[in-house]
Amino acid sequence: QVQLVESGGGLVQAGGSLRLSCVVPGLTFSTYIMGWFRQAPGKERAFVAAIRLRDGSALYADSVKGRFTISRDNAKNTVYLQMNSLKLEDTAVYYCAERRSSVIRMAPSTYDYWGQGTQVTVSS
Repeated sequence: QVQLVESGGGLVQAGGSLRLSCVVPGLTFSTYIMGWFRQAPGKERAFVAAIRLRDGSALYADSVKGRFTISRDNAKNTVYLQMNSLKLEDTAVYYCAERRSSVIRMAPSTYDYWGQGTQVTVSS
């Protein structure tokens, strides 16, 4: 069973920044996709960003493009989500997820393993 562990969530004022981390111990980084999703109260889980670990290719949701950056540190088996210029509407539980394929997808159903989530709250 793969165990993804997220951290870095918290309370931040609008316009501020947070960096989320996702550690996957023992993960083979050569061919997988790692994604970040978020779920706000009463809403469906939504794609935020994903990265192909082999070459760093990334895909972003339009709502976060230019503000969020996904990156990875293969040596540390860690994927990051740097979130800048945070808005009230970014408030959600953020999840990292692993997709055992080399093709980036946005649909949550195409990801195989999930973390427990970390809360991000943006205040005015």
